[in-house]
Amino acid sequence: MEVLLLYFLFVNIIVFFLAGYDKYQARKNKQRIPENTLFFLEAIGGTVGLLLAMLLFRHKTSKTSFIVKFTLIFLIQIVLVYLKMTHKV
Repeated sequence: MEVLLLYFLFVNIIVFFLAGYDKYQARKNKQRIPENTLFFLEAIGGTVGLLLAMLLFRHKTSKTSFIVKFTLIFLIQIVLVYLKMTHKV
């Protein structure tokens, strides 16, 4: 259980800092972090980190397509956790 918690902590810290770095790069008009990278990290457990970065840095919050994809991944995660908790997966 501790390994799983450390894993989630690590992934969330990584995605948080990458999203912050992406915002920094956006302000400087430099090379950005691909959205698919952020979505991949969200999908493997970085949802909280990405959400916190979005709110704290006000990053990607006005981009509808990003919000929709973020929400879709989050909803899939909720369904998977529910199914796992009810032993249907």
